[in-house]
Amino acid sequence: MKKILAIVILVPVAIIAVALSVANRHPVALSLDPFNSVDPAVAISMPLFVLVFGAIAVGVVLGGVGTWLGQGRWRRQARHLRHEVRDVKRENTQYRAATSPGTTLPAPRG
Repeated sequence: MKKILAIVILVPVAIIAVALSVANRHPVALSLDPFNSVDPAVAISMPLFVLVFGAIAVGVVLGGVGTWLGQGRWRRQARHLRHEVRDVKRENTQYRAATSPGTTLPAPRG
């Protein structure tokens, strides 16, 4: 089901991305000088689709980093619980070894 849904979504997005790339091949100037728009000190000329896809890629990376940082509390809690489970398992193993069938337990009263 996930593969079908991915195909239904990703194929049209890929087609649109290719169409956008082909339609926007002309170069545009990206000015990094906000004070002088006529003769900028730093300007980069690149195809428009490179600029658009680059902005999308930067947004995806920043969103991923933000999400990763936001989930730090949950990862820390999971790590703590893993250590606690390991300790409880070790204590359980030690308890079972101490009360193995080789030791005699008192007879039940009855």
